[in-house]
Amino acid sequence: MELLKRNIHMDRIRCQAVTQFTLEDDVNLPENKPDVSTLNLEKGELIIDEIKPAVDSVMVRGRLGFVVLYHTMEEGSNLILLEGKLPFEEKINLQGVVPSDTVTVEGDVEDLTISMINSRKLNIQSLITMTAQVDELYDEEAPVAVHGDEMVEYRRMPVDLAQIAICKNDIFRLKEEVVLPSNYPNIFQILWSNLSLGDVEFKVMEEKITISGDIHLFILYEGEGEDHPCRSFETTLPFSGVLECHGCREGMLPDIRYHLGQQELSIRPDFDGEERNIGLELVLDIAIRIYEEERLEIISDIYGVSREISTTTHSAQLRRLLSKVTGKTKVTDHIRVAGGTVLQLLHSEATVALEQQSTVENGISLQGSLQVKVMYITGEDESPYGCTQAQIPYQYTLEVPDIAPEDMGKVHAEVEQLQVTMLDGEEMDVKAVICFSTVVFKNVPVELIGQVTVSELDSSKMSSLPGMVVYMVKEGDNLWNIGKKYYVPVEAIRALNDLDSDDLKVGQKLLVVKGS
Repeated sequence: MELLKRNIHMDRIRCQAVTQFTLEDDVNLPENKPDVSTLNLEKGELIIDEIKPAVDSVMVRGRLGFVVLYHTMEEGSNLILLEGKLPFEEKINLQGVVPSDTVTVEGDVEDLTISMINSRKLNIQSLITMTAQVDELYDEEAPVAVHGDEMVEYRRMPVDLAQIAICKNDIFRLKEEVVLPSNYPNIFQILWSNLSLGDVEFKVMEEKITISGDIHLFILYEGEGEDHPCRSFETTLPFSGVLECHGCREGMLPDIRYHLGQQELSIRPDFDGEERNIGLELVLDIAIRIYEEERLEIISDIYGVSREISTTTHSAQLRRLLSKVTGKTKVTDHIRVAGGTVLQLLHSEATVALEQQSTVENGISLQGSLQVKVMYITGEDESPYGCTQAQIPYQYTLEVPDIAPEDMGKVHAEVEQLQVTMLDGEEMDVKAVICFSTVVFKNVPVELIGQVTVSELDSSKMSSLPGMVVYMVKEGDNLWNIGKKYYVPVEAIRALNDLDSDDLKVGQKLLVVKGS
C-alpha cells in the first residue's frame, strides 16, 4: 500500500533580531565650503552596502548619508548645501543563522541631530534601528490518497490552506519630467529636495502585477538672476505601470511591500535651452509574496480490515487566511516653534513609527508615533529658513476577528493624508490620517501521516474480538472509532444499522458484525 502525497508550499520567518545603536562623529567642512553661520535644514538616510552572515550573527556594513542646508555670512552666497556620510559596521546577534543563509536587513534613522561645534565643524548624532531576518520556503507533504490492494478504511479532513505561490523580489523604475510653471524663475541650483510616494496600490492580474500611485515632489532652489532668488516648488504626479510576474493570476492573495530606493534628481533644459525642467529617476524595491487559497482533503487516519495498518505521524503547522484587513485613524496636535517666528509654511512631511503591537480580543493593538517635519520661512536675514520636528503619539486597534497571539501578521503603516496650517507666528495645527494594513494567517495544527506499515493481523487479538456484538454508544464515540476497534468498515456498520447519518446518541445500540 502506498500513500499519495501533495506538497504544500509554505513560507516563514526562521529567525529575526532587532538592534539599536548610536552613530556619532565630528565632520569638518571641505575647504571649498564657506563658514557656517546658522543651520537651517537637515535630513539623513541609511544605506546598507554589505550583509555578511556568520554562525548566529550578521555583520552589516553601510553608511549614514546626511544633508545639511546652512546659512553663511560670507559674501556671494547665503544658503549652502553640504552632503556627507558616516560609515558604520555593526554586528547583529541572530540566533540560528548560518553563513549560507540569505539575510535581509532593514534600517531606519530614528533620530538625527546636527549641531555646530564651530563655523568649520559640525557634530552628527543619530540613533539607528536595524532589523535582520531570514525568510525560509519549505514544503509539507500531506497524504491525499491511498494506492494498493489492501482493504483499508481511511477518513479525510478538509483543510482550507493559503499556500505561497510566488515569492520574489523585484524592482520598478520610474522616470518622469516636471516642467516649472511660467511664473517661476529658471533653476540655478537645487538647495533642497524631498521625494515621497503615496497611495501606492498593487493589483494581481493574469501573469502581471499592476502598480499605481502618486509621486510627491518638493524642491527649494536658487533661481537665475543677479540676486539668485530662492523659490520653492511642490507638485504631485500620478504614475502607473506593470510588473511581469509569471504564474500569478487574478484572484490570488497579494502581500506586496515596497521601499523607495535609489533616487536621482536632475536639472534639464527645455526646448529653448533654459533650465526649467526637473528630471526624476526613482527605483522601487518591491518584495512580492502572493498566496493561493485552496481547500484540500487530507487523509487524517487509516485502519485495516483484513490486515494490520500502523502509521507514523509528525506535527505540522499549516495556514489558512484569517483576514486581509485595513484600518485608518486620525491624528491631531499642535506644534509650537520655540524661540522662533513662522512667517510662511513651505513644506511638511511625515512618517509613521510603529513601536508596539500586540494581540487583543478580536484585534491588533498598535502604538507608536507620527513623526512630523515642517519647513518654514522665518523672515530673518541670518536664518531665512527653519525646520521643526514633532512626534505625535497614536493608539489604534486594527479589527481582526478570532485572531490569536500566534497569528500575528506584519502590520504596514503609512501616512495617507497630512495637513499643516498656521495658527499664529509660533504655533501650527497638524491633522493627519494614518492607514494600516496587514494579512493575517491562522495557524492550523495538524498531525500528518508520513509512513504506513502493513502487517498480518494479530491472531490472538482478533480471536479476542467477538464475531458479533451489540455496541452501546458512549460519550465521544463515532462510527470511525467503533469500526477501527472491531476492524469493520464504517459503511458496513452504517448499512447494517440502517443509519441515515453519522450522528450518534449516547446510549444508542449498534449491531457490529466482524467480516461484514
